[in-house]
Amino acid sequence: MSSERASASADTADLEAFRQEARAWLEANCPPEMRIPVRNEDDYCWGGRKAQFQAEAQRLWLQRMGARGWTVPTWPSEYGGGGLSKAQGKVLQEEMTRLGCRPALWSFGIWMLGPALLRYGNEAQKKEHLPKIARGEIRWCQGYSEPNAGSDLASLGTRAEDKGDHFVVNGQKVWTSYADKADWIFCLVRTDTSAPKHQGISFVLFDMTTPGVSTRPILLISGKSPFCETFFDNVMVPAKNLVGEKNKGWEVAKYLLAHERDMISGLGDRASKKGLGQMAAEAIGLDGAGRLDDPGLRAKIAQFEVDEAAFAALAARASALARSGQGALDPAFSSVLKYYGAELNKRRLELRMSLEGADALEWEGRRSADGAVARAWLRTKANSIEGGTSEVQLNIISKRLLNLPGA
Repeated sequence: MSSERASASADTADLEAFRQEARAWLEANCPPEMRIPVRNEDDYCWGGRKAQFQAEAQRLWLQRMGARGWTVPTWPSEYGGGGLSKAQGKVLQEEMTRLGCRPALWSFGIWMLGPALLRYGNEAQKKEHLPKIARGEIRWCQGYSEPNAGSDLASLGTRAEDKGDHFVVNGQKVWTSYADKADWIFCLVRTDTSAPKHQGISFVLFDMTTPGVSTRPILLISGKSPFCETFFDNVMVPAKNLVGEKNKGWEVAKYLLAHERDMISGLGDRASKKGLGQMAAEAIGLDGAGRLDDPGLRAKIAQFEVDEAAFAALAARASALARSGQGALDPAFSSVLKYYGAELNKRRLELRMSLEGADALEWEGRRSADGAVARAWLRTKANSIEGGTSEVQLNIISKRLLNLPGA
């Protein structure tokens, strides 16, 4: 056996040993209540100083996974992560899926800020913030969009005046998800008003309890909303909370946006173990040939499930290329995943509304879980706006990936 084959065989054996270890630990430590599919947003654990756990099992599951570093399994162990290889991280996810384990923690800190700090943060920032993110001790929100700087984010006007050992921040952000529940914010501010708009921007972090920070919820057509307006009135931010170089925050911002778009693209993944076809069969019934008893809806669901499977294959391929570390995946490809994932989620909920008929219109009541399907359908309308509008994503795809003229 060649040395290469022997090495591959040893790696496979090591991964299998890790799989058995992970499986045994999950079976022993994941509470039964945390193996039930998520029913609604309240079932997710966001952590933070103001965390309100739905059950003791939820708190215990976060504590156990955080202590092991498995809320962020591939982060370095010195920053609160599990120190696993990417291959081991994939195995862990496979075993969690097999057992039906819920994620122990949902967090903008994990999906967005963490990767940015790992790349651009200094050692003190990594040691201060990353372990708290991993353990779910601090909940973060994102201060990017403004009333006059949404898709054209680089036009932001929130200012930060450099006072030497601190900045003084004044301005407003909008669509700040969960700002009213967050402990800290990662925020884009303008530190040089004379520079071109993509320059003179800095990336800072600060506590939401800092004097001068206030929030106001924004109500959506779904009747529920994570969004807020956020205001800064002479907010003092320590200079040590500047991430990366002053006036070069746009580089950090772009890197973080790629991770945000990857997160939003996950909306295209099936959220339930049941496919739409199975849901439709239960709601509408089957004809004499064992087919869904609505030919038009049957065709739409069939097309959707083909597209859903294709998207899953595309996302898996993109993940494999990213893990290869060979630069084979253009960073702009996150726009493809974000755009199509958002569109798939909108189609999924449109079909859910169709297959449930008039029952889907119920807005309140125990039977419909307070109109869960209708509210989710209305909420999907924001999927094509948040994280960069669909129009912006298509422009990026045209220019960066397809090299179309004039794009």
